[in-house]
Amino acid sequence: VQLQASGGGLVQSGGSLRLSCAASGFSLHYSAIGWFRQAPGKEREGVSCIGSMDGNTYYADSVKGRFTISRDNAKGTVYLQMNSLKPEDTAVYYCATPGSSCPRVGRFGLTHYARWGQGTQVTVSS
Repeated sequence: VQLQASGGGLVQSGGSLRLSCAASGFSLHYSAIGWFRQAPGKEREGVSCIGSMDGNTYYADSVKGRFTISRDNAKGTVYLQMNSLKPEDTAVYYCATPGSSCPRVGRFGLTHYARWGQGTQVTVSS
């Protein structure tokens, strides 16, 4: 019972990628989903979160205006559209769930999230 991120790859600076997050063993329908990333030698950091029923979206300052999170409950998938990619976006990207809503306090605190799966590598070349 976990989430699986996919869609990563190698892209040039300024390019775009769309990541997908799908669930194995449970339905995403009632789950908020958060995207995180971890670059080599750095701590895992929150990127974005989308609520389940309200669909509210939240972004880290570093990706605002460039990344868009969305969900298709019919397909049981949450997406992260990443545009205007920069070399500093290079990382392994993960998705996880904080329950039904994105946390109001400590929104991207790792302890709020569960069902981490294997991530997907995103590499942005300069």
